[in-house]
Amino acid sequence: MSSRDVDRVFALLELSKYETTALRALFQAGRTTAPALTELTDIPKARIYEVLNALADRGFVEVTPTRPKEYAPKSPAVVLDRAVENERDAFESQVASLEMIRAPFIDAYQPLFEEADADATPTEELFTVVNVGSSSERETRRLYDAATARISVITKSFAYLDAVRSTLNAAIERGVDVRVLLLRPAALSTTNREIQAKQVATLSEELPLVKMRFDEGPLPIRGTLCDPSMSYTSGQALILVEELDVPLSLRQAALTENASLVAGLQRFFDLLWESAAEKMV
Repeated sequence: MSSRDVDRVFALLELSKYETTALRALFQAGRTTAPALTELTDIPKARIYEVLNALADRGFVEVTPTRPKEYAPKSPAVVLDRAVENERDAFESQVASLEMIRAPFIDAYQPLFEEADADATPTEELFTVVNVGSSSERETRRLYDAATARISVITKSFAYLDAVRSTLNAAIERGVDVRVLLLRPAALSTTNREIQAKQVATLSEELPLVKMRFDEGPLPIRGTLCDPSMSYTSGQALILVEELDVPLSLRQAALTENASLVAGLQRFFDLLWESAAEKMV
């Protein structure tokens, strides 16, 4: 693991600067005392016990009540396990707190919301936007979870497959028809070609019911279409428009439940699908 990866792990542990310094030093020194740890680090003597006690409270450090007290780090695996438990406990506590205020919050604000909504001009939003990345992946999983009949995916290399694979598999197990239209490998960069090859192999081996075809490209629109209705009564979609000069991390995707728009996008998908190759070229 690179030093950058290590730094990322410590950042995820949400430790203070001194707590991070102390834990790193303990991993190297093993069992030691607070004064000895002060000598090994830049942690002030006035702060060292506070820092060590905070690590012990999180379950990252074991304290032996000798004179002076000795402090030993838990194994890296145990530290990560405790970090997960701590996050889960904090999440469950937050959920419980929100549930406790649900009734008074709704009682206080629902009448105001209904009054304001009654005065507003009725409109239907064509789409909302979400950031590309974890937000769009979360919305994609939601669409997969809601799908009952059909999922159509337009993608260059399906780079985000790992983030949505479990919900996609669940949809397949429910009997949802899944079709994935990819860009032909020859039109991809070397990096994206390698990613696509890996994802295609994963789909073939682990999700063999997924139908795949390869389009000559380019693909001006990418995304997911779910349960389109040609009678314009239902359907959802998450789409991304190709913007060559904008980095993917800075783009936004459009999320729509407009049944007519989803039906039109599905017609576009079907036209591409009919002309696409069933094998990579």
